[in-house]
This record gives sequence, structure tokens and C-alpha cells, in this order.
Amino acid sequence: MSKTLIRGAKVLGGEPQDVLIDGETITQVGASLSAEGAQVVEAGGKVLLPGLVDLHTHLREPGREDSETVLTGTRAAASGGYTNVFAMANTFPVADTAGVVEQVWRLGQESGYCDVQPIGAVTVGLEGQKLAELGAMHESAAGVTVFSDDGKCVHDAVIMRRALEYVKAFDGVVAQHAQEPRLTEGAQMNEGVVSAELGLGGWPAVAEESVIARDVLLADHVGSRVHICHLSTAGSVEIVRWAKSRGIRVTAEVTPHHLLLTDELVRSYNPVYKVNPPLRTERDVLALREALADGTIDIVATDHAPHPHEDKDCEWAAAAMGMVGLETALSVVQETMVDTGLLDWAGVADRMSFTPARIGRAEGHGRPVSAGEPANLTLVDTAYRGPVDPAGFASRSRNTPYEGRELPGRVTHTWLRGKATLVDGKLT
Repeated sequence: MSKTLIRGAKVLGGEPQDVLIDGETITQVGASLSAEGAQVVEAGGKVLLPGLVDLHTHLREPGREDSETVLTGTRAAASGGYTNVFAMANTFPVADTAGVVEQVWRLGQESGYCDVQPIGAVTVGLEGQKLAELGAMHESAAGVTVFSDDGKCVHDAVIMRRALEYVKAFDGVVAQHAQEPRLTEGAQMNEGVVSAELGLGGWPAVAEESVIARDVLLADHVGSRVHICHLSTAGSVEIVRWAKSRGIRVTAEVTPHHLLLTDELVRSYNPVYKVNPPLRTERDVLALREALADGTIDIVATDHAPHPHEDKDCEWAAAAMGMVGLETALSVVQETMVDTGLLDWAGVADRMSFTPARIGRAEGHGRPVSAGEPANLTLVDTAYRGPVDPAGFASRSRNTPYEGRELPGRVTHTWLRGKATLVDGKLT
């Protein structure tokens, strides 16, 4: 078994230490370690974090391999410091059966770059009419614990209640895409001053907030776990904060782009800024940052949504919604949360590794950087700052809103159970 000695790394942003990996496991953490025959990585004060965990990734396979595959998506994940991603169910065919989720899980195992945990659909075909095979997907080799119709809202309250009741039996969680469909018909961007000036159909905050309010009450009634995907408004923050104060079992995520970008960017009519839920106002952005800092919002999730060039290189109304995010997420979080003093690196480890792993029940991930733990790690050069160049992405798609924008931080190394998947910024 190979040995790796990481020398002089700031574990979770603390004082520099050495970390020894032997095989798949961290065996020692301390000062002035040595190991005969070990490959030495000179960290030089870079920050060492547990491997990142993304609870919300679109890998597109099966069915949309022109956008992404499990292989290219997991290569992008490793480039961004991730060792575990949860793959959303809106594939073709939909991941609503044991057979499809097992296919995605096995493709992840074959890739070797990142563990892939499939998310099962809540309803058959994401149609919102009939519950999918939740129990069969959980009992399958994929061991599904998270269920979501993401891309669509489980808008029927009876169906949502039944799903919450069903997953409670095995400690699963329903991850809701909060979007009241009738309130967002024809919507193109956030409803507000900018949408009025541009004449684009508005997407009101209440379309998100009303569904969250309903679902936290349902979760309370059933005594089950509900997770809110890509929370995007200040009002949604207040509802989740209230629900948590009542002891309701709700968790919530925010995307990197909702922590940084606002609806003012839509004035360019560049479809790269078209996303679901839409970019909101500066007030919403600041509320989301504060909520992530104080724990009202539990985690950062990328909502990595790759699209081929032709689906974004068109007029705004015809463009697909979504942005790639795996390879830039940590940099955006550093800019919005660490460099602003809202979070330290231990807080980043909590929001991007420990807590998402706990919500998704991802065994072996989100573990402390200490002896006896799996060697799922990422090393970050926090002093780096440079422009984003999508030409160098490992993802098959290039629809990033950050092209040419300077962002801080760069992942230099990623280890999956002791095996280097990224070395000096290059995939192995």
C-alpha cells in the first residue's frame, strides 16, 4: 500500500501540521512526521480540508451525455476538491427505479475520481402524480437515501406528505425544489425592478417561499426530514429560521452563484445568467450569506447544471436554465464567506463536507482530518487569485457565469481514499 506525507498543511485553516496517509487511511497527524518510502507533498501552508461533498449535482447520464457524463462530471468534481457527489434524478430515463440508480452508482464506481450517490426521483417520471419506487431504490445496491424531483416541484401536498411518511421508515430525506408552478408560468427571471424594466416575465419570491412554508409544516406533522434545495430569497431564510426554532427537521442549501451574483446581471441578456431559481437581489444575496454563516442555511451545494453550447448560445427566452459549478464552488465560497470574515475554514469544512455528508448519510465522507479516518482530502492554495478559464474545465460543458472573472483559491490536490485524483492542479 502506498504512503503519502503531506507536509506543512493548515488543517481546517489552523496551524501547519503534517498528515500521513497509509493506503486508504490517515494514520498520523502531527509535527515533524516522517515515513520511509512515502511520497512527500509540500503543502507550504496551503489549507487541508476533508474531501468536499456536494448534495446537488446534475451528471446528466443516462440520456444527456452531450452535456455531461458520470466520468466527466466526477473529473470536474475531483478538480473542485470533491470526493462525493449526489447525482440528481432528472436523467433520461428518470432515475425512478432501482435499475437506473444502480446504473449511475456503478458508473461512479468505475470512474474512480469521486464517489457518486444517486438521488432517486420522488414521483414516477418526475410527473408529480404517483410515488416512485422509493423503497426499492433504498434497498438497491445504490442504497438511495435522498429523493428529489429537482427541476420540478412536488407541488401536490398529498404526494409530498406520502413521500415524507415513506422515507421516514429508513431515515431518508426528501429534497424539495421549491417552486409553485402556477406562480412561475412564463417566468424568465426574478420578479422585481429589473424584470419590470426589461419586460421579462417575473419569478416572484413567494413562489419559492409558499412551498417551503407548506413543506416544513408537513415535515413537522409527519415527523420526517425535509431538505430545501437551492434556497434563494431572504423570505425563505426567515421561514427556515422559524421552522428550526420550532424543532422541525428541516435543512437547507444555498448555491455559490446565489451567494455572489444578482439579477442586475440579466441586463446583459446573456443566457449564462439564466438559472432556476433565478438570480435574486443584492438584499437576498446578503441575507443568504448571513444565514449560511449563522447556520440557518446548513450547506453549500453546487446545483452543477451542465448544458451543451447550443442550449446557451441563443436568445434569452429559448435558453436552458443552469450553470456549471463544481470547479468554481470553493473559490466562490472563499470570496463571499471567508474573505469577508463570515466563515473561517473550519466553517467551510462544516458547510461543504461534514454537514452535507450527514444529511445524505454518506458513509466515509465528511469525516475529521485525524488518525484512523478515511483519507478523503483536498488541499487548497488560498493565496492564489486568477481569472476563470472554462477552456480548462474537466466538465464537458462550459456554461459558467464566471468566465474571465478573478476568483481566489485553487484546489491543487484531491485524494479519494488515499488515492490522488488531482495532483498540482492536474487530474491523474
